Amino acid sequence: MKNLHRTLVLGCSLVALAGCGADEIVSPGTSGDIIINNPAPTPSPTPTPTPTASVTPAAGCPTIAATGGLADAGTISGPTGTWRVCELPALIDADTSLPRIAGLLYALPGQVDVGNDRGPTSTGTDVTLTIAPGVIVYGGTGRSFLVVNRGNSIEASGTASQPIIFTSRDNVLGLATDASISQWGGVVLLGRAPVSDCRTGIYNNNGQKSDGSGPFVQSECEQELEGTNLTTLFGGTNSADDSGSLEFVQIRFSGFSIAPGSELQSLTTGGIGSGTTLSNIMSFNSSDDGMEFFGGSVNMKNVAIVGADDDSIDVDSGAQANMQFVVAAQRSGGGDNIIELDSPDSDFSTAALPRTTLQVANFTFLERSTANSQALRYRGGAKAVLANGVIDTDNETGARIDEAVTLAAGPTFQSVVGDFDPATPFRGSSGVTDAEVLAAWNAGSNNNASVVITLTMSIANGTNETGVAAFDVTSLSSFFQSAGYIGAVQNEADTRFREWTCNSATLNFGSPLGACTSLPVF
Repeated sequence: MKNLHRTLVLGCSLVALAGCGADEIVSPGTSGDIIINNPAPTPSPTPTPTPTASVTPAAGCPTIAATGGLADAGTISGPTGTWRVCELPALIDADTSLPRIAGLLYALPGQVDVGNDRGPTSTGTDVTLTIAPGVIVYGGTGRSFLVVNRGNSIEASGTASQPIIFTSRDNVLGLATDASISQWGGVVLLGRAPVSDCRTGIYNNNGQKSDGSGPFVQSECEQELEGTNLTTLFGGTNSADDSGSLEFVQIRFSGFSIAPGSELQSLTTGGIGSGTTLSNIMSFNSSDDGMEFFGGSVNMKNVAIVGADDDSIDVDSGAQANMQFVVAAQRSGGGDNIIELDSPDSDFSTAALPRTTLQVANFTFLERSTANSQALRYRGGAKAVLANGVIDTDNETGARIDEAVTLAAGPTFQSVVGDFDPATPFRGSSGVTDAEVLAAWNAGSNNNASVVITLTMSIANGTNETGVAAFDVTSLSSFFQSAGYIGAVQNEADTRFREWTCNSATLNFGSPLGACTSLPVF
């Protein structure tokens, strides 16, 4: 057990969830919870006060430009009061703005599409959905989700004091708990940037069309969105494509699966380009990955992923992803790897390029899953660069690398520390030895797999983290900024995550917005 000072959060003790007992699993729906029957922690975390009901419903729904407009679905009541419910149409077919109105929530009655798919080689933007700071959007059913299709965009820019919240009906009703997941689908952004692993086997391993009609053409390399019964495509030729912006956004209690290996998570991106702005985004209790990037060029800063039931970050299909200032924390009763990294084809034929590449700088990972044995897993020839990070594993394996082609891609570690299992700190598989993974770790500078973690407030650097020399991440990409320290949170005075997140038993940020199980009232 870690020292008690590591779990103090603003004077309140924060205790990780205990190992799970019997699980009660309910099918996804408006009360699609997975409830882990854990013994009560000792001492119990100080609960967030129950909000006083103060909301009164708005008089009606505003007028929007999309065909059909908003449907007044009456009211819904919970611990914060009673809200007017305005349902979005299934297709947003014209530029539409959702203003923040006191006492009003927007609902997704099912799948809601922003624009129609405009194909891989289109240009410009057809339909834009704009969401004002402080707006709350919830999934009206367990199968609700929001899709921004290729050639369309979303402008959802909240503020630190008024983030935009995407959540579930049970969260509104006050029924969601710190163990609830899978209560609606999530947010999906699709774009026209290159992807690999083309759908339906159009290409063979030599980069030729399977029907013999010619060579590889990038615009014909598309993928199908997972987690939906409707064929929804993404990918194209423009690595700088712009799908809009998500800034100061929380996505809570999301994720569902229509079949094994076909899931939605809090945030799913498919072929989005570097013109898309993603910052200050929180994923809370996704039933699948916290975030998954399928191809495209993804740049993100200030990312919090808490309580994902599978991987915290999943990157594949040729994604070129940069992330800086990242916190990932798992529930002990769920979760898999913190990072799962894959690329589609070990021989890197033309149709399997670009190679998946992930670079993460300034991160703090809390690996707490009792169902998994490592924090990081790389395979398929994907390349990862990790710099200036803290990986708190509670003595699990730090990194596993599968396949010689993945080792050859050059996994890189610079100024990364962790408390890995001293017996098996690193693992190799499928042609890679443990010693070869260790050698990759040792090739970097200022790495330490057996450091004593001294984090305070769970994620703020303590003495041992502060003493590690930082790597110059600006040498990796112009996207990265020089922070001068390792980890995501420099010290207890660092408020990078504090103002716009929500708090839970898994990770208490000390946010003034309160618990993830309740709605803030702005």
